[in-house]
Amino acid sequence: MLQNLLTVATARRVKSISRSPLKTRQLALLVHLDEERTLARAAAAAGLTQPAASKLLRQVEDALDVKLFERHARGMAPTCYGEILVRHARMALSGLGLAREEITALKSGLAGKAAIGAVLSPGSHIVPMAIARVKQRYPGIVLSIEIEPSKQLVQRLLQGHLDMVVGRVLEADRADELAYEPLTEDEPHVVIAGAQHPLAGREELDLEDLIDQPWILPPEGSLLRDRLFAMFMQRGRCLPSNIVETLSLPAITSLLQQSNYLVALPEQAVQSCCKAGILTVLLKNLPLGLGGFGLITRRHHNLSPSAQLLLNTLRELAEQFYPPERPAASVASIAHV
Repeated sequence: MLQNLLTVATARRVKSISRSPLKTRQLALLVHLDEERTLARAAAAAGLTQPAASKLLRQVEDALDVKLFERHARGMAPTCYGEILVRHARMALSGLGLAREEITALKSGLAGKAAIGAVLSPGSHIVPMAIARVKQRYPGIVLSIEIEPSKQLVQRLLQGHLDMVVGRVLEADRADELAYEPLTEDEPHVVIAGAQHPLAGREELDLEDLIDQPWILPPEGSLLRDRLFAMFMQRGRCLPSNIVETLSLPAITSLLQQSNYLVALPEQAVQSCCKAGILTVLLKNLPLGLGGFGLITRRHHNLSPSAQLLLNTLRELAEQFYPPERPAASVASIAHV
């Protein structure tokens, strides 16, 4: 009898919660709390007074019957329940934002929107080509592109800020939420310099001859930077001290032309500049072991028609520019790509 009463009470509680959906301002407060870690700063970011923010948090915790945040000496931290709700709150708010943008675009006479992230090489080659092809067919579609390392892009994809990524999945954490479709098996890198570099034209250069040169590197946390530094250390050399950090290809190209800096990139990324005699390859086939890149999307997430069109166009171009024997699509073991 007691067990039946508990079951009925639990069912009524779940039903009550399902009838009380969380409000947008509550979701926003949870996200701000996770980012700011203090109630005062989170309230200010959400445009609320601190008492009002405290009341909203209490309402959510009471509705779900769990503790979402715990107070510590250094501020507030989400519980395991809080982490789950914050993650979904971010995706919900991002989805609402994208919906507003699509509605605004539609009202303006446009035809939808899609956002893509890409690492530097495909971001300077196949992705712009895909965007140009889509815009040629459907000029009303609004397309945006972000160039960042894979780790940051995948994070933004999981948060719902991007529809897809052309890059790599580097961590097992939350990899089960992603679908990966390889486009290339490998992406060979070379060391590139300006045509005026003192080492330009020299034969039989080795990496040891280049370590002491000034380098252009991606920001910390990039797989390329980590692998390049590992190669330097394996050769018993100190890491470069004269560096510039950027992922901007125009900035890289300009800096190479005006100085003696070096950069490690896929040759395809600056092929036109090399053919024009502006840049030159000093060292080919760096054994960085980066592997290839592919299309990354959120598993079980339906793309908008605009995003699906961009995805299909990328597949078309991959068939054209990459070897036809590229591996078949896979959504299973992607954590180590």
